[in-house]
Amino acid sequence: MADDEQIELSKQDARAGSTPHVTRYVLGISLGLIIVIFAVLLLFSQR
Repeated sequence: MADDEQIELSKQDARAGSTPHVTRYVLGISLGLIIVIFAVLLLFSQR
């Protein structure tokens, strides 16, 4: 294959798979847990 030859693929073919949107759930759950942890730490640091 020559170096100056261009290959064009669609986005789906270039990714070679599907995107199940798991990252959005992981980020949401992580953010929720951090807020709860900070709230608990704030409550117990007042005592």
